[in-house]
Amino acid sequence: MADEPEPEELSPEELLEHIRRMKVSDLLLSTITTVAQLGYAKLDPAGRDLEQARLAIESLRVLTPVLEGAVPEEVLRDFSQVTSNLQLAYAKAVDEEKEAQE
Repeated sequence: MADEPEPEELSPEELLEHIRRMKVSDLLLSTITTVAQLGYAKLDPAGRDLEQARLAIESLRVLTPVLEGAVPEEVLRDFSQVTSNLQLAYAKAVDEEKEAQE
Protein backbone atom coordinates (compact mmCIF):
# COMPACT_ATOMS: atom_id res chain seq x y z
CA MET A 1 0.00 0.00 0.00
CA ALA A 2 1.52 3.30 -1.07
CA ASP A 3 2.02 5.99 1.50
CA GLU A 4 -0.58 8.61 0.84
CA PRO A 5 -0.08 12.11 2.10
CA GLU A 6 -2.39 12.97 4.94
CA PRO A 7 -5.05 15.50 4.05
CA GLU A 8 -3.97 19.00 4.90
CA GLU A 9 -5.97 20.42 7.78
CA LEU A 10 -7.26 23.92 7.38
CA SER A 11 -6.70 26.54 9.99
CA PRO A 12 -9.83 28.17 11.40
CA GLU A 13 -9.07 31.26 9.32
CA GLU A 14 -8.72 29.22 6.11
CA LEU A 15 -11.94 27.37 6.85
CA LEU A 16 -13.75 30.65 7.42
CA GLU A 17 -12.40 31.99 4.12
CA HIS A 18 -13.67 28.88 2.28
CA ILE A 19 -17.10 29.35 3.84
CA ARG A 20 -17.15 33.01 2.82
CA ARG A 21 -16.47 32.03 -0.80
CA MET A 22 -19.13 29.33 -0.89
CA LYS A 23 -22.39 30.00 -2.65
CA VAL A 24 -25.64 28.83 -1.11
CA SER A 25 -26.88 27.90 -4.58
CA ASP A 26 -23.94 25.51 -5.03
CA LEU A 27 -24.67 23.86 -1.69
CA LEU A 28 -28.36 23.54 -2.58
CA LEU A 29 -27.50 21.96 -5.94
CA SER A 30 -25.30 19.43 -4.18
CA THR A 31 -27.99 18.77 -1.58
CA ILE A 32 -30.71 18.32 -4.20
CA THR A 33 -28.54 15.87 -6.12
CA THR A 34 -27.86 13.86 -2.97
CA VAL A 35 -31.54 13.86 -1.95
CA ALA A 36 -32.56 12.63 -5.41
CA GLN A 37 -30.01 9.81 -5.31
CA LEU A 38 -31.10 8.84 -1.83
CA GLY A 39 -34.75 8.93 -2.88
CA TYR A 40 -34.07 6.48 -5.70
CA ALA A 41 -32.05 4.26 -3.36
CA LYS A 42 -35.02 4.12 -0.96
CA LEU A 43 -37.17 2.72 -3.78
CA ASP A 44 -34.85 -0.23 -4.39
CA PRO A 45 -36.73 -3.42 -3.42
CA ALA A 46 -33.76 -4.67 -1.38
CA GLY A 47 -34.01 -1.79 1.07
CA ARG A 48 -37.30 -0.13 0.23
CA ASP A 49 -38.43 2.64 2.53
CA LEU A 50 -41.41 4.40 0.98
CA GLU A 51 -41.70 6.99 3.73
CA GLN A 52 -38.11 8.10 3.18
CA ALA A 53 -38.63 8.14 -0.59
CA ARG A 54 -41.72 10.31 -0.12
CA LEU A 55 -39.72 12.67 2.09
CA ALA A 56 -37.07 12.94 -0.63
CA ILE A 57 -39.73 13.80 -3.21
CA GLU A 58 -41.30 16.46 -1.02
CA SER A 59 -37.87 17.94 -0.29
CA LEU A 60 -37.10 18.16 -4.00
CA ARG A 61 -40.45 19.78 -4.67
CA VAL A 62 -39.69 22.47 -2.10
CA LEU A 63 -35.99 23.07 -2.76
CA THR A 64 -35.96 23.17 -6.56
CA PRO A 65 -38.12 26.31 -6.96
CA VAL A 66 -35.98 28.14 -4.38
CA LEU A 67 -33.15 28.11 -6.93
CA GLU A 68 -35.10 30.10 -9.54
CA GLY A 69 -32.96 32.98 -10.70
CA ALA A 70 -29.86 31.58 -8.98
CA VAL A 71 -29.07 28.79 -11.44
CA PRO A 72 -29.61 28.35 -15.19
CA GLU A 73 -33.15 27.48 -16.30
CA GLU A 74 -32.00 24.18 -17.81
CA VAL A 75 -30.72 23.09 -14.40
CA LEU A 76 -34.12 23.79 -12.86
CA ARG A 77 -35.80 21.95 -15.71
CA ASP A 78 -33.51 18.94 -15.19
CA PHE A 79 -34.23 18.81 -11.46
CA SER A 80 -37.95 19.16 -12.09
CA GLN A 81 -37.70 16.20 -14.47
CA VAL A 82 -35.77 14.20 -11.86
CA THR A 83 -38.51 14.97 -9.34
CA SER A 84 -41.21 13.84 -11.78
CA ASN A 85 -39.32 10.64 -12.57
CA LEU A 86 -38.86 9.93 -8.87
CA GLN A 87 -42.60 10.48 -8.29
CA LEU A 88 -43.39 7.96 -11.04
CA ALA A 89 -40.94 5.45 -9.59
CA TYR A 90 -42.48 5.99 -6.16
CA ALA A 91 -46.00 5.35 -7.49
CA LYS A 92 -44.78 2.14 -9.13
CA ALA A 93 -43.13 1.03 -5.87
CA VAL A 94 -46.34 1.73 -3.94
CA ASP A 95 -48.28 -0.42 -6.43
CA GLU A 96 -45.72 -3.21 -6.11
CA GLU A 97 -46.02 -3.11 -2.31
CA LYS A 98 -49.81 -3.31 -2.52
CA GLU A 99 -49.64 -6.25 -4.94
CA ALA A 100 -47.17 -8.05 -2.66
CA GLN A 101 -49.55 -7.67 0.28
CA GLU A 102 -52.53 -9.13 -1.61
